[in-house]
Amino acid sequence: MVKKKLNFLNKINFFFLAFIIVLDQVSKFLIRYFLEVGDSVPVIKDFFHITYVTNSGATWGLFSGNNFLFIIISVLVIVFFILEYRNLPEPKYIFGIILGGIFGNLIDRIFLGHVVDFIDFRFWPVFNVADSAISVGVFVFVLMYVKKEVEKR
Repeated sequence: MVKKKLNFLNKINFFFLAFIIVLDQVSKFLIRYFLEVGDSVPVIKDFFHITYVTNSGATWGLFSGNNFLFIIISVLVIVFFILEYRNLPEPKYIFGIILGGIFGNLIDRIFLGHVVDFIDFRFWPVFNVADSAISVGVFVFVLMYVKKEVEKR
């Protein structure tokens, strides 16, 4: 029974990982195909645009030009998740979501030399599907961790 549950969780984890990677890479391919870097298409005027920018740094363009450093960091985080998979807290699918985002941006960094960003809410830095997956996954993980700590008391 435990093995079946673990296999099922692995399938869910893989589904989220693969879904995020595919959604991220297809969306970025479409952006690169239809837009030029710097193009911005209003979807909801003054609120939401599709804006094609590139980023060789981290969030908000911090540490730009350090693409290789972020490749190394991404690989180290992926290796950590793989080695520590059995020790990670439940539900493990959250880590599939986070890893999907990490892989999505890693693919860009390796093959393009930068990350493609395009989701532009005008009041926030431009980001992509992979960034969203990482952020949502980490946020949910922190919420669950805090909840468990509160329940212990």
